[in-house]
Amino acid sequence: MKVLGFAGYSGSGKTTLLEQLIALLRQRGQRVSVVKHAHHRFDIDHPGKDSWRHREAGAYEVVVASDRRLALMREYAQPHAVDVHELLAELDPGVDWVLVEGFKHSNLPKVEVWRPATPGQPPRPVQYAHDGHTVAVATDVAQLPEPTALPVLNLSEPLQVLQWMLEQGVRFEYSPQAAEACE
Repeated sequence: MKVLGFAGYSGSGKTTLLEQLIALLRQRGQRVSVVKHAHHRFDIDHPGKDSWRHREAGAYEVVVASDRRLALMREYAQPHAVDVHELLAELDPGVDWVLVEGFKHSNLPKVEVWRPATPGQPPRPVQYAHDGHTVAVATDVAQLPEPTALPVLNLSEPLQVLQWMLEQGVRFEYSPQAAEACE
């Protein structure tokens, strides 16, 4: 399976982009799973919520996690530091793609989804400038706050993002043993 993360601030467009990518991959006959990081307490499968939206878009599996809960439902008695590799191990290894939303500090290859803060919000510093696991930036602004040699993908063109993913697919082959070596 290929694993690619999408990280960015809340409201940057990650969920919308993943919805579009899931649908495009499904149209190509690909099986897609999603791992999503949630914050603290959450419930799943309410119309309009992220997990419901991913499932409605055609994801084969959706694993949503926070420091208190994991769904495929697993309740933690105490707060639990969630490890993305543990979550990946929960998934069907026969899927073609796993799209990971959140986990911005993981050692997975990831696309940073970046938009500037809206008025009244604190600034949103970029992560790609100091995160060696960032492999591309998806944005809809003409100029990023810091220059980068990474590919810059048009957030408003999910087909372009998909084409880039497919062209780079070999890079995203997931191996639990390789992941352990990177930790």
